Amino acid sequence: MSTAMNFGSKSFTPRAPDKGAFPLDHFGECKSFKEKFMTCLRENAFDNSKCRLQSRDYLECRMEHQLMAKEPLEKLGFKDLTDSPPRQADKDQH
Repeated sequence: MSTAMNFGSKSFTPRAPDKGAFPLDHFGECKSFKEKFMTCLRENAFDNSKCRLQSRDYLECRMEHQLMAKEPLEKLGFKDLTDSPPRQADKDQH
């Protein structure tokens, strides 16, 4: 009995990735945010609870550049950070 799938049939319809699967950032639009987040993780023995601001900034960048679906920060686990000061990148631009 064969378990191979026939992708040549007309019944196959591609679909968007499930939540959590991000498209690649081909143009590096959020690279600086990713690097800040990764640096924070390395400096804190990969304890992501100490890098929540950087994580929030990275996800906001991805949403702004349509690299992931826009979601309220509260739904992404950042409810306690929604009233925090502006992102570091916003401060750097002034």
